[in-house]
Amino acid sequence: MKDNRIEEYIRPGARAHLVGIGGVSMAPLAEVLKGKGVKVTGSDMQESKTVNHLRALDIPVTIGHLPESVKGAGCVIRTAAVHDDNPEIAAALMEGIPVFERAQAWGAIMGHYKNALCVAGTHGKTTTTSMCAHIFLAAGRDPSVMIGGTLPILGAGHRVGHGDTIIAEACEYCNSFLSFAPTVAVILNVEEDHLDFFQDLDDIKRSFRRFAQLVPSNGSVIVNRDNNGARSMAHGLDVFTFGLEAGAECTAVNLREEKGYPRFDIYIRDEFYAHASLQVCGRHNVSNALAAAAAAYVLGVPGEAVEEGLSTFAGAGRRFEKKGVFNGADVYDDYAHHPDELRALLTTAKTLGYQRVVCAFQPHTYSRTAALFHQFCQVLQLADKVLLAPIYAARETDTMGMSAEKMAEEIPDAVCCRGLEDVAERLAALARPGDLILTVGAGDIYLAGESLMGCQA
Repeated sequence: MKDNRIEEYIRPGARAHLVGIGGVSMAPLAEVLKGKGVKVTGSDMQESKTVNHLRALDIPVTIGHLPESVKGAGCVIRTAAVHDDNPEIAAALMEGIPVFERAQAWGAIMGHYKNALCVAGTHGKTTTTSMCAHIFLAAGRDPSVMIGGTLPILGAGHRVGHGDTIIAEACEYCNSFLSFAPTVAVILNVEEDHLDFFQDLDDIKRSFRRFAQLVPSNGSVIVNRDNNGARSMAHGLDVFTFGLEAGAECTAVNLREEKGYPRFDIYIRDEFYAHASLQVCGRHNVSNALAAAAAAYVLGVPGEAVEEGLSTFAGAGRRFEKKGVFNGADVYDDYAHHPDELRALLTTAKTLGYQRVVCAFQPHTYSRTAALFHQFCQVLQLADKVLLAPIYAARETDTMGMSAEKMAEEIPDAVCCRGLEDVAERLAALARPGDLILTVGAGDIYLAGESLMGCQA
Protein backbone atom coordinates (compact mmCIF):
# COMPACT_ATOMS: atom_id res chain seq x y z
CA MET A 1 0.00 0.00 0.00
CA LYS A 2 1.19 3.46 -0.83
CA ASP A 3 1.40 6.42 1.57
CA ASN A 4 -1.93 6.61 3.45
CA ARG A 5 -1.88 10.35 4.12
CA ILE A 6 -4.40 11.97 1.82
CA GLU A 7 -2.40 15.21 1.76
CA GLU A 8 0.13 13.41 -0.46
CA TYR A 9 -2.51 12.92 -3.12
CA ILE A 10 -4.29 16.27 -3.31
CA ARG A 11 -1.50 18.36 -4.80
CA PRO A 12 -1.04 19.99 -8.22
CA GLY A 13 -0.64 17.42 -10.98
CA ALA A 14 -1.96 14.47 -8.94
CA ARG A 15 -5.10 12.65 -10.09
CA ALA A 16 -7.99 11.92 -7.76
CA HIS A 17 -11.00 9.87 -8.81
CA LEU A 18 -14.25 10.63 -6.92
CA VAL A 19 -16.84 7.86 -6.65
CA GLY A 20 -20.29 9.42 -6.26
CA ILE A 21 -19.07 12.76 -7.56
CA GLY A 22 -22.59 14.13 -8.02
CA GLY A 23 -23.30 14.02 -4.28
CA VAL A 24 -24.09 17.04 -2.18
CA SER A 25 -20.62 17.35 -0.68
CA MET A 26 -18.66 15.49 -3.36
CA ALA A 27 -19.38 18.00 -6.14
CA PRO A 28 -17.94 20.97 -4.23
CA LEU A 29 -15.02 18.77 -3.22
CA ALA A 30 -14.34 18.13 -6.89
CA GLU A 31 -14.37 21.87 -7.62
CA VAL A 32 -12.07 22.70 -4.73
CA LEU A 33 -9.61 19.96 -5.69
CA LYS A 34 -9.57 21.13 -9.32
CA GLY A 35 -8.95 24.67 -8.11
CA LYS A 36 -5.89 23.40 -6.29
CA GLY A 37 -4.47 21.89 -9.47
CA VAL A 38 -5.57 18.30 -8.90
CA LYS A 39 -6.63 16.36 -11.99
CA VAL A 40 -10.14 15.27 -11.02
CA THR A 41 -12.26 12.53 -12.58
CA GLY A 42 -15.42 11.00 -11.20
CA SER A 43 -18.34 8.65 -11.52
CA ASP A 44 -21.98 8.72 -10.53
CA MET A 45 -25.01 6.51 -10.94
CA GLN A 46 -27.04 8.97 -13.02
CA GLU A 47 -26.97 12.12 -15.07
CA SER A 48 -27.89 15.31 -13.22
CA LYS A 49 -27.54 19.07 -13.32
CA THR A 50 -24.61 18.70 -10.95
CA VAL A 51 -22.87 16.23 -13.26
CA ASN A 52 -23.40 18.56 -16.22
CA HIS A 53 -21.99 21.45 -14.17
CA LEU A 54 -18.87 19.45 -13.33
CA ARG A 55 -18.36 18.50 -16.98
CA ALA A 56 -18.64 22.18 -17.91
CA LEU A 57 -15.67 22.71 -15.59
CA ASP A 58 -13.70 20.09 -17.59
CA ILE A 59 -14.11 17.42 -14.92
CA PRO A 60 -14.81 14.11 -16.72
CA VAL A 61 -17.69 12.15 -15.19
CA THR A 62 -18.59 8.56 -16.09
CA ILE A 63 -22.11 7.27 -15.49
CA GLY A 64 -22.01 3.90 -13.78
CA HIS A 65 -19.34 2.33 -11.59
CA LEU A 66 -16.79 0.67 -13.83
CA PRO A 67 -13.54 -0.91 -12.58
CA GLU A 68 -11.55 0.65 -15.43
CA SER A 69 -12.54 4.17 -14.30
CA VAL A 70 -9.93 4.13 -11.52
CA LYS A 71 -7.05 3.15 -13.81
CA GLY A 72 -4.23 5.68 -13.51
CA ALA A 73 -5.66 7.44 -10.45
CA GLY A 74 -3.31 8.39 -7.63
CA CYS A 75 -6.12 7.98 -5.12
CA VAL A 76 -9.84 7.32 -4.94
CA ILE A 77 -12.23 9.33 -2.75
CA ARG A 78 -15.68 7.95 -1.96
CA THR A 79 -18.89 8.94 -0.24
CA ALA A 80 -20.01 7.17 2.93
CA ALA A 81 -22.65 5.31 0.91
CA VAL A 82 -20.03 3.58 -1.26
CA HIS A 83 -18.64 0.36 0.23
CA ASP A 84 -15.75 -1.96 -0.52
CA ASP A 85 -17.87 -4.15 -2.80
CA ASN A 86 -18.38 -1.26 -5.23
CA PRO A 87 -16.64 -2.25 -8.52
CA GLU A 88 -14.45 0.86 -8.56
CA ILE A 89 -13.45 0.55 -4.91
CA ALA A 90 -12.73 -3.16 -5.30
CA ALA A 91 -10.56 -2.44 -8.36
CA ALA A 92 -8.68 0.34 -6.54
CA LEU A 93 -7.98 -1.89 -3.55
CA MET A 94 -6.75 -4.67 -5.81
CA GLU A 95 -4.45 -2.25 -7.64
CA GLY A 96 -3.10 -0.82 -4.39
CA ILE A 97 -4.61 2.61 -5.07
CA PRO A 98 -5.32 4.38 -1.74
CA VAL A 99 -9.03 4.83 -0.98
CA PHE A 100 -10.06 7.76 1.21
CA GLU A 101 -13.35 8.93 2.69
CA ARG A 102 -14.92 12.19 1.61
CA ALA A 103 -14.55 13.60 5.13
CA GLN A 104 -10.81 12.91 5.07
CA ALA A 105 -10.48 14.98 1.91
CA TRP A 106 -12.45 17.86 3.37
CA GLY A 107 -10.36 17.70 6.52
CA ALA A 108 -7.15 17.96 4.52
CA ILE A 109 -8.54 20.87 2.50
CA MET A 110 -9.53 22.73 5.66
CA GLY A 111 -5.87 22.86 6.59
CA HIS A 112 -5.36 25.31 3.71
CA TYR A 113 -7.75 27.85 5.23
CA LYS A 114 -7.00 30.22 8.08
CA ASN A 115 -10.56 29.75 9.35
CA ALA A 116 -12.48 26.48 9.17
CA LEU A 117 -15.96 27.06 10.60
CA CYS A 118 -17.63 23.67 11.10
CA VAL A 119 -21.26 23.41 12.23
CA ALA A 120 -22.22 20.20 14.04
CA GLY A 121 -25.30 18.97 15.87
CA THR A 122 -28.02 16.37 15.71
CA HIS A 123 -30.23 18.87 13.88
CA GLY A 124 -30.18 22.44 12.62
CA LYS A 125 -26.85 22.10 10.79
CA THR A 126 -28.03 23.05 7.31
CA THR A 127 -29.97 26.11 8.46
CA THR A 128 -27.18 27.39 10.71
CA THR A 129 -24.47 26.76 8.11
CA SER A 130 -26.64 28.62 5.59
CA MET A 131 -27.05 31.55 7.98
CA CYS A 132 -23.26 31.64 8.42
CA ALA A 133 -22.83 31.67 4.64
CA HIS A 134 -25.18 34.65 4.31
CA ILE A 135 -23.36 36.53 7.06
CA PHE A 136 -19.87 35.93 5.66
CA LEU A 137 -21.02 36.86 2.15
CA ALA A 138 -22.52 40.07 3.54
CA ALA A 139 -19.19 40.76 5.24
CA GLY A 140 -17.35 40.42 1.93
CA ARG A 141 -15.26 37.52 3.22
CA ASP A 142 -15.68 35.48 -0.01
CA PRO A 143 -16.04 32.15 1.83
CA SER A 144 -16.01 28.62 0.50
CA VAL A 145 -19.16 26.84 1.62
CA MET A 146 -20.32 23.22 1.88
CA ILE A 147 -23.96 22.68 2.88
CA GLY A 148 -26.10 19.54 3.00
CA GLY A 149 -28.89 21.21 1.06
CA THR A 150 -29.58 23.84 -1.56
CA LEU A 151 -29.16 27.49 -0.61
CA PRO A 152 -30.97 29.88 -2.98
CA ILE A 153 -28.33 32.63 -2.72
CA LEU A 154 -25.77 30.12 -4.03
CA GLY A 155 -28.07 28.29 -6.43
CA ALA A 156 -26.45 25.13 -5.08
CA GLY A 157 -25.29 23.48 -1.87
CA HIS A 158 -21.77 24.76 -2.17
CA ARG A 159 -19.58 27.69 -3.11
CA VAL A 160 -15.91 27.84 -4.00
CA GLY A 161 -14.59 31.18 -2.76
CA HIS A 162 -11.16 32.77 -2.59
CA GLY A 163 -11.26 34.08 0.97
CA ASP A 164 -9.53 32.67 4.04
CA THR A 165 -12.66 31.00 5.45
CA ILE A 166 -14.40 27.72 4.73
CA ILE A 167 -17.85 27.08 6.21
CA ALA A 168 -19.02 23.49 6.34
CA GLU A 169 -21.62 21.20 7.83
CA ALA A 170 -20.00 18.61 10.05
CA CYS A 171 -21.95 15.35 10.30
CA GLU A 172 -21.40 12.97 13.19
CA TYR A 173 -22.63 9.84 11.38
CA CYS A 174 -19.85 7.23 11.25
CA ASN A 175 -17.71 9.80 13.10
CA SER A 176 -17.18 11.59 9.77
CA PHE A 177 -16.56 14.97 11.39
CA LEU A 178 -13.58 13.57 13.28
CA SER A 179 -11.67 13.80 9.98
CA PHE A 180 -12.30 17.56 9.82
CA ALA A 181 -9.89 20.26 10.95
CA PRO A 182 -12.09 22.94 12.57
CA THR A 183 -10.69 26.17 13.93
CA VAL A 184 -14.22 27.08 15.04
CA ALA A 185 -16.58 24.25 16.01
CA VAL A 186 -20.26 25.06 16.54
CA ILE A 187 -22.25 22.43 18.44
CA LEU A 188 -25.97 23.08 18.22
CA ASN A 189 -27.32 20.07 20.13
CA VAL A 190 -26.40 16.52 21.06
CA GLU A 191 -29.31 14.07 21.02
CA GLU A 192 -29.96 10.39 20.32
CA ASP A 193 -29.72 9.68 16.61
CA HIS A 194 -27.90 7.38 14.16
CA LEU A 195 -28.28 4.52 16.61
CA ASP A 196 -27.45 2.11 13.80
CA PHE A 197 -23.87 3.34 14.31
CA PHE A 198 -23.65 4.79 17.83
CA GLN A 199 -24.28 2.60 20.87
CA ASP A 200 -26.24 5.18 22.87
CA LEU A 201 -26.37 8.85 23.84
CA ASP A 202 -23.15 8.60 25.85
CA ASP A 203 -21.37 7.23 22.80
CA ILE A 204 -22.69 10.18 20.78
CA LYS A 205 -21.49 12.63 23.42
CA ARG A 206 -18.03 11.10 23.32
CA SER A 207 -17.92 11.58 19.57
CA PHE A 208 -18.96 15.24 19.81
CA ARG A 209 -16.42 15.84 22.58
CA ARG A 210 -13.66 14.42 20.38
CA PHE A 211 -14.85 16.75 17.62
CA ALA A 212 -14.66 19.75 19.97
CA GLN A 213 -11.17 18.72 21.02
CA LEU A 214 -9.97 18.94 17.41
CA VAL A 215 -10.10 22.75 17.71
CA PRO A 216 -6.65 24.27 18.35
CA SER A 217 -6.01 26.37 21.45
CA ASN A 218 -6.33 29.60 19.45
CA GLY A 219 -9.70 28.53 18.03
CA SER A 220 -13.22 28.53 19.47
CA VAL A 221 -15.72 25.89 20.52
CA ILE A 222 -19.24 27.34 20.44
CA VAL A 223 -21.88 25.42 22.39
CA ASN A 224 -25.64 25.73 22.87
CA ARG A 225 -26.10 26.37 26.59
CA ASP A 226 -29.82 25.54 26.31
CA ASN A 227 -29.23 21.96 25.19
CA ASN A 228 -28.56 19.44 27.95
CA GLY A 229 -26.65 17.04 25.72
CA ALA A 230 -24.37 19.73 24.31
CA ARG A 231 -23.79 21.29 27.73
CA SER A 232 -22.88 18.02 29.42
CA MET A 233 -20.70 16.95 26.47
CA ALA A 234 -18.66 20.14 26.83
CA HIS A 235 -18.20 19.93 30.62
CA GLY A 236 -14.72 21.05 31.53
CA LEU A 237 -13.89 22.41 28.05
CA ASP A 238 -13.19 26.07 27.33
CA VAL A 239 -16.27 27.07 25.34
CA PHE A 240 -18.15 30.12 24.10
CA THR A 241 -21.86 29.70 24.76
CA PHE A 242 -25.03 30.87 23.04
CA GLY A 243 -28.63 30.40 24.05
CA LEU A 244 -31.90 31.90 25.18
CA GLU A 245 -31.57 30.88 28.82
CA ALA A 246 -29.74 32.98 31.39
CA GLY A 247 -25.97 32.69 31.47
CA ALA A 248 -25.20 32.37 27.75
CA GLU A 249 -22.49 34.67 26.44
CA CYS A 250 -24.39 35.27 23.17
CA THR A 251 -28.10 35.73 23.72
CA ALA A 252 -31.31 37.33 22.44
CA VAL A 253 -32.75 40.42 24.11
CA ASN A 254 -36.11 42.12 23.42
CA LEU A 255 -37.37 39.02 21.58
CA ARG A 256 -40.71 39.56 19.86
CA GLU A 257 -42.52 38.59 16.67
CA GLU A 258 -43.73 40.62 13.71
CA LYS A 259 -46.17 38.72 11.48
CA GLY A 260 -44.77 35.49 12.91
CA TYR A 261 -41.11 36.35 12.27
CA PRO A 262 -38.70 36.78 15.22
CA ARG A 263 -37.12 40.16 15.93
CA PHE A 264 -34.49 40.57 18.64
CA ASP A 265 -31.24 42.18 19.65
CA ILE A 266 -28.13 40.03 19.85
CA TYR A 267 -26.06 40.76 22.94
CA ILE A 268 -22.62 39.29 23.53
CA ARG A 269 -21.26 39.44 27.06
CA ASP A 270 -23.89 42.05 27.93
CA GLU A 271 -23.00 44.34 25.02
CA PHE A 272 -25.12 44.99 21.93
CA TYR A 273 -23.72 43.28 18.83
CA ALA A 274 -26.47 43.26 16.18
CA HIS A 275 -30.20 43.43 15.59
CA ALA A 276 -31.81 40.36 14.04
CA SER A 277 -34.86 40.49 11.75
CA LEU A 278 -35.36 36.87 10.73
CA GLN A 279 -37.23 35.75 7.65
CA VAL A 280 -37.72 32.25 9.07
CA CYS A 281 -40.10 31.32 11.87
CA GLY A 282 -39.71 29.53 15.16
CA ARG A 283 -37.79 29.61 18.42
CA HIS A 284 -35.38 27.00 17.05
CA ASN A 285 -34.35 29.46 14.34
CA VAL A 286 -33.66 32.12 16.97
CA SER A 287 -31.24 29.63 18.48
CA ASN A 288 -29.72 28.87 15.07
CA ALA A 289 -29.27 32.59 14.43
CA LEU A 290 -27.52 33.04 17.77
CA ALA A 291 -25.15 30.20 16.88
CA ALA A 292 -24.33 31.84 13.55
CA ALA A 293 -23.87 35.22 15.21
CA ALA A 294 -21.55 33.72 17.83
CA ALA A 295 -19.42 32.16 15.08
CA ALA A 296 -19.28 35.47 13.23
CA TYR A 297 -18.30 37.30 16.40
CA VAL A 298 -15.36 35.06 17.25
CA LEU A 299 -14.11 35.43 13.66
CA GLY A 300 -14.23 39.22 13.78
CA VAL A 301 -17.28 39.83 11.59
CA PRO A 302 -18.94 43.21 12.32
CA GLY A 303 -22.49 43.26 13.64
CA GLU A 304 -23.73 45.08 10.53
CA ALA A 305 -22.89 42.06 8.39
CA VAL A 306 -24.72 39.79 10.84
CA GLU A 307 -27.80 41.99 10.52
CA GLU A 308 -27.66 41.96 6.72
CA GLY A 309 -26.91 38.26 6.47
CA LEU A 310 -29.72 37.16 8.77
CA SER A 311 -32.24 39.52 7.18
CA THR A 312 -31.58 38.08 3.70
CA PHE A 313 -31.78 34.42 4.73
CA ALA A 314 -35.21 33.02 3.89
CA GLY A 315 -34.46 29.34 4.38
CA ALA A 316 -32.53 26.55 2.70
CA GLY A 317 -33.99 23.99 0.33
CA ARG A 318 -36.28 21.46 2.06
CA ARG A 319 -36.30 23.54 5.27
CA PHE A 320 -39.92 24.76 5.53
CA GLU A 321 -39.79 25.36 1.79
CA LYS A 322 -43.01 26.57 0.18
CA LYS A 323 -44.03 24.43 -2.78
CA GLY A 324 -47.23 26.26 -3.69
CA VAL A 325 -50.96 26.41 -3.03
CA PHE A 326 -53.45 23.59 -3.68
CA ASN A 327 -57.20 24.13 -3.32
CA GLY A 328 -56.54 27.09 -1.02
CA ALA A 329 -54.10 25.16 1.19
CA ASP A 330 -50.47 26.24 1.53
CA VAL A 331 -48.10 23.37 0.76
CA TYR A 332 -44.65 23.25 2.38
CA ASP A 333 -41.87 20.69 2.51
CA ASP A 334 -39.42 20.06 5.35
CA TYR A 335 -36.46 17.73 5.92
CA ALA A 336 -37.27 17.02 9.59
CA HIS A 337 -36.50 13.38 10.41
CA HIS A 338 -35.79 13.47 14.15
CA PRO A 339 -38.43 13.96 16.89
CA ASP A 340 -36.85 17.24 18.04
CA GLU A 341 -36.89 18.60 14.50
CA LEU A 342 -40.51 17.50 14.09
CA ARG A 343 -41.46 19.15 17.37
CA ALA A 344 -39.86 22.43 16.32
CA LEU A 345 -41.57 22.28 12.92
CA LEU A 346 -45.06 21.39 14.17
CA THR A 347 -44.91 23.73 17.17
CA THR A 348 -44.02 26.60 14.84
CA ALA A 349 -46.67 25.56 12.32
CA LYS A 350 -49.37 25.69 15.01
CA THR A 351 -48.56 29.36 15.68
CA LEU A 352 -49.00 30.50 12.07
CA GLY A 353 -52.78 30.92 12.13
CA TYR A 354 -53.86 28.00 9.93
CA GLN A 355 -57.13 26.22 10.61
CA ARG A 356 -55.49 22.80 10.29
CA VAL A 357 -51.95 21.47 10.08
CA VAL A 358 -51.88 18.37 7.88
CA CYS A 359 -48.62 16.43 8.16
CA ALA A 360 -47.59 13.75 5.68
CA PHE A 361 -44.60 12.11 7.35
CA GLN A 362 -42.15 9.61 5.91
CA PRO A 363 -40.08 7.90 8.64
CA HIS A 364 -36.39 7.65 7.72
CA THR A 365 -34.64 4.29 8.27
CA TYR A 366 -35.92 1.36 10.30
CA SER A 367 -33.29 1.78 13.01
CA ARG A 368 -34.10 5.43 13.71
CA THR A 369 -37.84 4.73 13.68
CA ALA A 370 -37.42 1.85 16.12
CA ALA A 371 -35.02 3.66 18.46
CA LEU A 372 -37.15 6.83 18.64
CA PHE A 373 -40.55 5.23 18.06
CA HIS A 374 -42.39 6.61 21.09
CA GLN A 375 -41.00 10.12 20.63
CA PHE A 376 -42.13 10.15 16.98
CA CYS A 377 -45.62 8.91 17.86
CA GLN A 378 -45.99 11.52 20.58
CA VAL A 379 -44.77 14.53 18.63
CA LEU A 380 -46.78 13.72 15.49
CA GLN A 381 -49.92 14.20 17.55
CA LEU A 382 -49.21 17.95 17.45
CA ALA A 383 -50.59 17.90 13.88
CA ASP A 384 -54.32 18.00 13.27
CA LYS A 385 -54.14 15.26 10.65
CA VAL A 386 -51.35 12.74 10.10
CA LEU A 387 -50.61 10.71 6.97
CA LEU A 388 -47.79 8.16 7.16
CA ALA A 389 -45.79 7.04 4.15
CA PRO A 390 -43.89 3.74 4.23
CA ILE A 391 -40.50 3.92 5.96
CA TYR A 392 -37.72 5.21 3.71
CA ALA A 393 -35.09 2.49 3.99
CA ALA A 394 -32.05 4.48 2.77
CA ARG A 395 -29.03 2.28 3.56
CA GLU A 396 -30.99 -0.35 5.52
CA THR A 397 -33.09 -3.47 5.11
CA ASP A 398 -35.98 -4.28 7.44
CA THR A 399 -34.64 -6.69 10.04
CA MET A 400 -36.69 -5.47 13.00
CA GLY A 401 -40.31 -5.59 11.85
CA MET A 402 -40.74 -1.82 12.13
CA SER A 403 -43.41 -0.16 9.96
CA ALA A 404 -45.55 2.92 9.49
CA GLU A 405 -48.56 0.75 10.38
CA LYS A 406 -47.16 0.26 13.87
CA MET A 407 -46.78 4.02 14.24
CA ALA A 408 -50.35 4.58 13.09
CA GLU A 409 -51.62 2.35 15.89
CA GLU A 410 -50.18 4.84 18.41
CA ILE A 411 -51.36 8.07 16.70
CA PRO A 412 -55.09 8.85 16.87
CA ASP A 413 -56.74 8.98 13.41
CA ALA A 414 -53.42 8.58 11.59
CA VAL A 415 -53.70 7.17 8.07
CA CYS A 416 -51.18 4.78 6.50
CA CYS A 417 -50.52 5.26 2.79
CA ARG A 418 -49.35 2.63 0.32
CA GLY A 419 -46.77 4.90 -1.26
CA LEU A 420 -46.07 8.44 -2.40
CA GLU A 421 -48.77 8.40 -5.07
CA ASP A 422 -51.30 7.42 -2.43
CA VAL A 423 -50.01 10.21 -0.17
CA ALA A 424 -50.55 12.77 -2.94
CA GLU A 425 -54.05 11.48 -3.71
CA ARG A 426 -55.09 11.58 -0.06
CA LEU A 427 -53.66 15.08 0.38
CA ALA A 428 -55.59 16.23 -2.68
CA ALA A 429 -58.81 14.86 -1.17
CA LEU A 430 -58.08 16.45 2.24
CA ALA A 431 -56.91 19.90 1.17
CA ARG A 432 -59.13 22.86 1.86
CA PRO A 433 -58.68 26.61 2.29
CA GLY A 434 -57.05 27.46 5.61
CA ASP A 435 -54.91 24.31 5.70
CA LEU A 436 -51.16 24.09 6.04
CA ILE A 437 -49.99 20.89 4.31
CA LEU A 438 -46.53 19.64 5.25
CA THR A 439 -44.61 16.88 3.51
CA VAL A 440 -41.93 15.88 6.01
CA GLY A 441 -38.92 13.58 6.06
CA ALA A 442 -35.36 13.12 4.82
CA GLY A 443 -36.25 10.69 2.04
CA ASP A 444 -38.27 11.39 -1.12
CA ILE A 445 -41.56 12.49 0.52
CA TYR A 446 -41.12 15.88 -1.20
CA LEU A 447 -42.16 14.14 -4.42
CA ALA A 448 -45.66 13.70 -2.97
CA GLY A 449 -45.96 17.46 -2.55
CA GLU A 450 -44.66 18.06 -6.03
CA SER A 451 -47.12 15.47 -7.37
CA LEU A 452 -49.91 17.23 -5.48
CA MET A 453 -49.01 20.53 -7.09
CA GLY A 454 -49.00 18.83 -10.48
CA CYS A 455 -52.59 17.67 -9.94
CA GLN A 456 -53.88 21.20 -10.60
CA ALA A 457 -51.79 21.86 -13.71
